[in-house]
Amino acid sequence: MTPTSQFQNANLLPEEDLLNVVLADLKRTVREYTTATTESACPSVRQMFTQLTDSTLQLQGQLYQLMSSHNMYTAPSKAIRTEVDKKLQEAQQTQQKVQQFTQQRTAQFNGNVQASQANVQPNVSSHNYS
Repeated sequence: MTPTSQFQNANLLPEEDLLNVVLADLKRTVREYTTATTESACPSVRQMFTQLTDSTLQLQGQLYQLMSSHNMYTAPSKAIRTEVDKKLQEAQQTQQKVQQFTQQRTAQFNGNVQASQANVQPNVSSHNYS
């Protein structure tokens, strides 16, 4: 018996099922890294999670290509172009609304801060204690 066949006999799941588990885990990991990236306040931590996301996406893509080339993965049915375009347009509109909202709130906040700073009078006593 070759080492490979011994390994395959020792597995409880067929190779295709194991690869599907790994593929699913890579997808989950990408989601978690993406969440960590969006919640990171520290630029270096954010950059680290961005790099982890990118490398995990590359690995996931390579595994998908390998599985697909060996007929181990059935891709979902093709998306209708008009539906893809519609979803893209909706996402762009949402992004634009968020940017406008953020700009408005930032301007309001900055205006309120400047107004409150203008209303603050220095606490200087006019008494002469000499």
